[in-house]
Amino acid sequence: MEVASTITIVCVCDDHYFVHLAALIKSIEVNHTSGEKLLFYIVEDSVSVQSKRKLLDSINESMTTLHFIKMDECAPVDVKLPVDSSSYPLNIYMRLFIAYFLPQHIEKIIYLDVDIIVQRDISILWEQELRGNTVAAVQDHWVKIVSRWGGVDNYKEFGLQADTKYFNTGLLIIDLKKWRENNITAKVIKCIKSNREYAHFPDQYGLNVVLADTWLELNPLWNCFAYQDGPEPFLIHFTGRKPIYKSYYFKEEYKKTFYKYLKLTKWSDFKPLGETRRYLKKMNNYLKKMNVINVVNN
Repeated sequence: MEVASTITIVCVCDDHYFVHLAALIKSIEVNHTSGEKLLFYIVEDSVSVQSKRKLLDSINESMTTLHFIKMDECAPVDVKLPVDSSSYPLNIYMRLFIAYFLPQHIEKIIYLDVDIIVQRDISILWEQELRGNTVAAVQDHWVKIVSRWGGVDNYKEFGLQADTKYFNTGLLIIDLKKWRENNITAKVIKCIKSNREYAHFPDQYGLNVVLADTWLELNPLWNCFAYQDGPEPFLIHFTGRKPIYKSYYFKEEYKKTFYKYLKLTKWSDFKPLGETRRYLKKMNNYLKKMNVINVVNN
């Protein structure tokens, strides 16, 4: 049984972005001072034994525990992923299955994309009351409302107002008990499959439709994009071009912050990657999806 002094965090990652996961975990460790243990469940998408060993050697074992779960063991066998034709990896859908692959006694988690650096104590998020909502999140800084491109183009079909707020799914505090009770996974998957042509950011689209007007809005400093100006963020989210690439072009100070934490891990000698590696990664994501589509169709 999980104890109250444990903070449960879920991340999803492939081998290419494991360097981001290392920096994320280290940033959480360094800024965590309130004493709770950190329990990470990491969904691994074709991650090498070497990468996992480096991550295990990078953590503060007195504070942090890692549990690895293979991606193909996350979704129930009778569930088909709502595959789209974008270059986003298939693993983006795994956040929809957290209620399935985590032990059933866990009723609350923090989900984080790996392209994130946390600059405040994670316990602040953990102690956030959800006030009867299934999830808490930050309004997306770019899309903002469902009627903007990238939001919910067909929002009128769902009876939504044009100015309905749209949240970013890179950070979610989730009440898993409510999620299970309301069958959110099945509803989101059905929504994406039925509206594929409108789902520019597929899992995010589905969650914003199903949970429209029923999510708790957090302080925007808890999910600041790397190109934003303003007060010092609590959480930096490297949407778009990542600092692991030579072609990163967002705020330089945030790139320095990323490498500050990365230097504290076994990736301390990491050098930014060129454009060829970035393009190959996107192509690999696309080919994996096409393979899944072919399997489903046959």
